[in-house]
Amino acid sequence: MAATRALIRRGARDLRLLAVPQCGIQADMLIGAGCVRGIEAAAVTMGELGGAPRFNAAVKAGAIEIRDSTCPAIHTALQASEKGVPFMPLRGILGTDILAHRPDWKVQDNPFAESGDPIVLLPAIRPDIALFHAPRADRAGNVWIGRRRELVTMAHAAARTLVTVEEIVEDDLLADEATAAGTLPGLYVSGVAEAPMGALPLALTEHYGADTDHLGEYARLARSAEGFAEYLQRHVLAQDVAA
Repeated sequence: MAATRALIRRGARDLRLLAVPQCGIQADMLIGAGCVRGIEAAAVTMGELGGAPRFNAAVKAGAIEIRDSTCPAIHTALQASEKGVPFMPLRGILGTDILAHRPDWKVQDNPFAESGDPIVLLPAIRPDIALFHAPRADRAGNVWIGRRRELVTMAHAAARTLVTVEEIVEDDLLADEATAAGTLPGLYVSGVAEAPMGALPLALTEHYGADTDHLGEYARLARSAEGFAEYLQRHVLAQDVAA
């Protein structure tokens, strides 16, 4: 969220977002602020607070490009890049309507089967940048992610990985058996920025919970363009003035 606000303040434009595999307030804010050209996602939602209002408005207005996907498809396409192969097969989306809207997904027979056995081939996705928030990093750029293994796949697949963290510590996270298994090596990290409470108003597991009042305020205000502009001025742009 700290990086999301920074992108809006600097006036980022023409971003193409890839949600792994879905997104919420981050994508909604970037879309509402005019930062996004297109998005590929399994869903963009505010969860229990309902639909993502600025995303929904942009879709109805035809203001952004949408590439419909599924959770397994996004992970599979990233794993293809992670492994350095041009595509990977996936079976679970056979028979779904989504295939009609993804001409880049190819249905072919399994070449190892004795008879017809269709499989979907998904082209690899190699993002320019993977961006996420984590609890901590060390001075060598190693980032502790704990059990969130999808972040490893993202970092392996992307050309660059940028991470915000709660804190930068002096200890070598790879040198300690207690932290090494949950650490993304600095080899895969292009840059780290310290941003305490940088996930708010979302939660960071085992560190702090979500600010449900703030999320509720956003969901209410962002239903209209005027309300969204008010939210941005109060919670995003005003920070730039204060800085």
